[in-house]
Amino acid sequence: MSAVADSAPPAPRDGRSTLSRAVRRYGLDRPVVPVLVTVGLLCAPPDTAGPGGHSGVTPADLSSGVLVVWCAIGLLRDRVQQRAGQRLRRRSLTPTAALVLGAPTAAFAVTTIASADPAASLPGFVRYLQLFVLVPGAVLLALRDARDARLLCGAVVLLALVEGGIGVVQAATGTGASYQGEEVRAVGTFGALDVMGMATAVAYGLVIALACGLVPAAGAPRWLRPCALGSAAVLVLPLALSYSRGAWLATVPACLLLLALRGLRTTVCALAAVTAVGVLLVGGFGVATQELAQRVGSITEVSASPDRSVTDRYTLWSAATDIWQQAPATGVGPKGFPAYRDTHAALELSSGSDAAGAGVPFQREPLLSPHNMYLLVLSEQGLVGTVALLGAWGALLVCALRRLGAARSRGAACGVRDCGAAATALLVWQSVDFLYGDIGGPSTVLTALVLGLGTWWALSPAAEEHAESRRAGGSRAV
Repeated sequence: MSAVADSAPPAPRDGRSTLSRAVRRYGLDRPVVPVLVTVGLLCAPPDTAGPGGHSGVTPADLSSGVLVVWCAIGLLRDRVQQRAGQRLRRRSLTPTAALVLGAPTAAFAVTTIASADPAASLPGFVRYLQLFVLVPGAVLLALRDARDARLLCGAVVLLALVEGGIGVVQAATGTGASYQGEEVRAVGTFGALDVMGMATAVAYGLVIALACGLVPAAGAPRWLRPCALGSAAVLVLPLALSYSRGAWLATVPACLLLLALRGLRTTVCALAAVTAVGVLLVGGFGVATQELAQRVGSITEVSASPDRSVTDRYTLWSAATDIWQQAPATGVGPKGFPAYRDTHAALELSSGSDAAGAGVPFQREPLLSPHNMYLLVLSEQGLVGTVALLGAWGALLVCALRRLGAARSRGAACGVRDCGAAATALLVWQSVDFLYGDIGGPSTVLTALVLGLGTWWALSPAAEEHAESRRAGGSRAV
């Protein structure tokens, strides 16, 4: 009997255990996977069949909701494991992170309740909560270590290369969005109704690639630096062809910060190289010479003869400040700016902006925001929402800069310098860009993910612990 038993064929493998091993092997069980899926879904063209050509909930919005639910379930499971005395698999929010994310939440709720029509302000409350609290908090929890942060950075760079490549083809073939009567504006898959989408994605990718090339992590492969710097150089062209002045102005200080981390010599060489490439493209090959010159010149046109978009922008800014004076404490409520715009705007404000090209027929898009995030929050949520939101963003930026300084002082011993440089530069980029733009469109989910990366670097203990473990490991090796 024993011989028969010994010669019996082995039991078949459990298919589920094989699948689970494969999932663990390739890292598909990591919480960062929904983050990467959300980035990938941003490439999906928006649905323009809805009323007014606007899409409703995008695939990226749905994926961000799945991400939030995923992390919420993880927090609940950790709480159960903690009560059972088991070791936690994920990190909970630190008190500082809870305060930074909780203060805007309370402010959004107060301004929504205090608005003249709370029911009409409720969608705005949900949108603000999604973009500035829930998604950044979920990214903070989903990024366990520097490896996850680098995966997110790589996904954003890949998205930027894909969108930038599509944008260059659009500009070269005349299939982009309409600009000065010609369909030459690069917009990628975001379409003519979200002309800032591709510019934002490309600028994010450029900043991240430059950070990885200038401030590489300890032990990074030799091929990473030239590939990163090459990607940053390639992304300059689609960023220029986006004709987005706000993205240009925001990219400059972010890149200068990264160059400053490498020293004065690198900064001077990089600026000389960028100038040479610009002269070669514009002067030598004549790439969009007239359009780029006109767009750059319009940045400083305030009172002489500004173009229509500049006039509308300053008129909307003035209207936003007047709306705030009507309700200084709590504003007129989220999503309330369009209802009060015409009452406070000057007569020179146009009826809307033209949108056409890239598969979208000509239409007039209403001006539903002041194109300045700070003034939008001030007019809709008053001092309560502005102080809470700007206080949270300021805390993120200060903590990120302090941690970046500490990582730089450790030098090669710090294994997360690249993550810190990229996250801090992105926070600087977003702070400047909000002076010329605000939330809206499918690309806004990407902004929430980037704020989550900055939140992880500024507030998560994982980055410092990773650096300390590397230093400890090096000391033991010595």
